[in-house]
Amino acid sequence: MNDLDLFEDPASGGRRGPRGGRYVGHDDRYEGRYDDRYEDHGGYYDGYHDGYRDDRYQGHYGERYDGHYDERYDGHYDDRYEGYEGHYDEQYERQAQTAARKRQRRRKINSRAAVMFSLAFLVAVFGGGGLLGLLALEKRLAVPDYTGQGTGRVTVQIKEGDTGQVIAERLVAAGVIKSSKAYRKVADKDPRAASIQPGFYAMRKKMSAAAALALLLDPKSRAGTQITIPEGLRVTKVIELLSDKTGIPKRDFHAVVKNPRGLPLPPYAGGKVEGYLWPGRYDLDPNGNAESILKMMVERFNKAADDLDLEARAKEARMKPGTVITMASIIQAESGKSSDMPKISEVIFNRIKKGMLLQMDSTTKYANGTFGIEATGEERASNSPYNTYRHRGMPPGAICNPGAEAIEAVFAPSNDGWLYFVTTDPEKGITEFSRTQEEHDRLVAKYNRNKQNGGG
Repeated sequence: MNDLDLFEDPASGGRRGPRGGRYVGHDDRYEGRYDDRYEDHGGYYDGYHDGYRDDRYQGHYGERYDGHYDERYDGHYDDRYEGYEGHYDEQYERQAQTAARKRQRRRKINSRAAVMFSLAFLVAVFGGGGLLGLLALEKRLAVPDYTGQGTGRVTVQIKEGDTGQVIAERLVAAGVIKSSKAYRKVADKDPRAASIQPGFYAMRKKMSAAAALALLLDPKSRAGTQITIPEGLRVTKVIELLSDKTGIPKRDFHAVVKNPRGLPLPPYAGGKVEGYLWPGRYDLDPNGNAESILKMMVERFNKAADDLDLEARAKEARMKPGTVITMASIIQAESGKSSDMPKISEVIFNRIKKGMLLQMDSTTKYANGTFGIEATGEERASNSPYNTYRHRGMPPGAICNPGAEAIEAVFAPSNDGWLYFVTTDPEKGITEFSRTQEEHDRLVAKYNRNKQNGGG
């Protein structure tokens, strides 16, 4: 294999006076009359009080009020109005509330009266048929829904990210509820509906929407099996877990892996399943088989690859998407913790650029179908193309099923000049890195001492 097989080629009239008197013209009515009517009145002009007799007020204007203004009101203004401040708003607020209640009662009465009148009109004009027509209209406008708890049994899968509308549509498609509107009507009123977990549920046919929601919220309604697949497992180990959990024979899974035509593998997988079974938590269909389960896992990989924008980023890095997955699988298998991944990524890149053998024990162990962190001499002598002690460049495919962090590390290696690494303390997951052969040899000696002391 070429040392640079990792890379791909680049690419108004009249108005009223203050007391109700009326000024009609100005000079016509009052010209020459002022002195006659008000003579000897000391200039007291009663022109504003048309019709007032002068003898009633003659000489009495000052007598009535002279010196009495202050007596009547002195000191009483505050007494009369004291305490009104702050009560004005309360008084009028109560009045406003009372008025509002009266208006509301009138509206209700008017509304009832209108309905009764309409019904009476329908009965009077059309007889009983009019009322029946009204009832039929009301029935047509009602949200379609079944009644009761339903019958039979049907399994419904709720997937990760399903919205309330999607859940409703799944229930309708399975014959569980009559309409999606019925489910949304009850679900929108129950905040618990937002916490429905993905998975399989044992439901019944023709249930009311309320009864269906109650089952989805009941953990006892969960059907199937839940399983978590860790990152970095080989296909053979994934099959063991799936078989143990489901009871499906391992041979059924192996048959699908050997002939994966029913699996939606991406073109760059080259027909290989290794590397494309996405790790994570799964709800397994109780009615599923080996192919449907593996298909679900490959579909999960495809979604993750889209989320990671794998193909576009691989092209930008001048790498093939399949090579990215292969390299990510080595990083996943060799790393003791996430923080080591970018460093291991750098080691791989640097060794390939320098034309060095990768010499990864993980690939050699995979070639021999064995497990562990250190390949034996015999294993290193294997002629398998996965043996990176003998063959330069990347192996022909993934050696396990990597997760998102390992894939990200391929696109974001460190930049510290690392060429070597040794897991000096496997039990604690401690991996140390070096730049020279001499430093590397010291780390190998450290590993051997730890192994002799029971730490390897």
